[in-house]
Amino acid sequence: MIRGRRLNFALITILVIILSCEVDGWKRFFRGRRQDGMLGKPRTPPNITLPPDEWFVQQLDHFNPTDFRTWNQRYFRNATFYVRGGPVFLMIGGEAAASAEWMVTGQWINYAQRYNALCFQLEHRYYGASHPLRDLGVKNMMFLSSEQALADLAYFIQGMTVKYDLPSDTKWIAFGGSYPGSLAAWLRAKYPHLVHGAVSASGPLLAKADFREYYRVVEDDLAISNNSCVTAIRDATKQLKMLLKHPFGQETVNKMFKLCDPIDVLENNDVSNLFESLAGNFAEIAQYNKDNRHFEGTRSDITLDVICGVMTNESLGTPVHRYAAVNNELLLANDQKCLDYKYDKMIAELEQTDWRCESAEGGGRQWMYQTCTEFGFYQTSNLTAQIFGDEFPLEFFLQQCRDIFGKRYDRAQVMRGIKRTNIMYGEFHVRASRVVYVHGSVDPWHALGITKTLQKESPAIYIRGTAHCADMYPDAEEDPPQLKAARRMISDLIGEWLEED
Repeated sequence: MIRGRRLNFALITILVIILSCEVDGWKRFFRGRRQDGMLGKPRTPPNITLPPDEWFVQQLDHFNPTDFRTWNQRYFRNATFYVRGGPVFLMIGGEAAASAEWMVTGQWINYAQRYNALCFQLEHRYYGASHPLRDLGVKNMMFLSSEQALADLAYFIQGMTVKYDLPSDTKWIAFGGSYPGSLAAWLRAKYPHLVHGAVSASGPLLAKADFREYYRVVEDDLAISNNSCVTAIRDATKQLKMLLKHPFGQETVNKMFKLCDPIDVLENNDVSNLFESLAGNFAEIAQYNKDNRHFEGTRSDITLDVICGVMTNESLGTPVHRYAAVNNELLLANDQKCLDYKYDKMIAELEQTDWRCESAEGGGRQWMYQTCTEFGFYQTSNLTAQIFGDEFPLEFFLQQCRDIFGKRYDRAQVMRGIKRTNIMYGEFHVRASRVVYVHGSVDPWHALGITKTLQKESPAIYIRGTAHCADMYPDAEEDPPQLKAARRMISDLIGEWLEED
């Protein structure tokens, strides 16, 4: 009888957990405001069979020799081009589920074909299907860090060397884009005896709480597209602030921007979230722009030129009407009926700890934890004369850390974590040979990366006019010549590295 009651209680608990996870919550809140620099999931090439999931038994805590707990980490393998004695290419997973599509497409596969490489992709712990512990409770997330992830890669390299009986002199080349681009450089610096070289694409190397430069780059991108666009956005922001000062204006904003809930201007965090979401519409377009959107399966026709065309089209009404038109176009593109901006709803999504919740599946809770404990990277409105307003300062993001993970994750804790990260990895002073740092001028994340060659043996490639991780994607006819040249340079560099001892 007691056993039956326990079973019923367990079933009820499971149902409560499932029902509390909103299916589209994460997508709803973070459309247009991705706070990471995520490398997007590509579309599956036609008539291609994707490799199956494989599993590596990984240690839970690499830095406690008395902790013997293990878990299963997902990886993918492609041996199509491998010739024994050739190199091994390792794609590093990041702040989202690892994608089997990357095992059959992208520039690194072209490089693998050229150099007869065996290819692996290792999913980052706590993301995708790689679940070290039963849930994402705060205590269970203590093993989520870049340090542990780098050690995962080191143990994986050793494990694959044994499993596939690789020659002892096999050269491993690491690849990563966005946060994994940072990991690629750090892996080469920290484990040079295991990794022969690294391609670091769009990787931020400076941890920083107040990443105010992000929106300065976005503004510069918009100005290059159409300088009148910048003026229109600035005017729209001013008009939006004026509308929010009056009840009638607030009603107008509700309808104009298709808000899911009526705006309450006394809720400062809601106002901040609204302004940050609207700025994020432009930020996401700038970050990816023309280079990768079609390949990722997103609306390739919405670019900086398109949204600036809307912002400068006076036939659509005042600047704030055009600002709303951009927002509503992106709602339509993302199959959303309204803009969900309520702060408490967003926090509730990110507080969910079950792996089946949207915020966990999308990596939102995990990445937020890493920003609160290691990186910051908060794209604030703290710049003087910022065209998107000043409604989402650093404190707005720091409060999210406290509200999601608890009071101990306060400003002091965030700053300690950032300081520690920069001490561990060296900021822009990473001392590692055979690393190539690749950035695009349109990508706002280049502001935290190495864009000029500081060491001859580790060059920087700065590609004018390209966006986030552009060098990693397949060739396209419309690719600019400087992007094609960068890819050739990277390919040749790999060849030179493989000739070196």
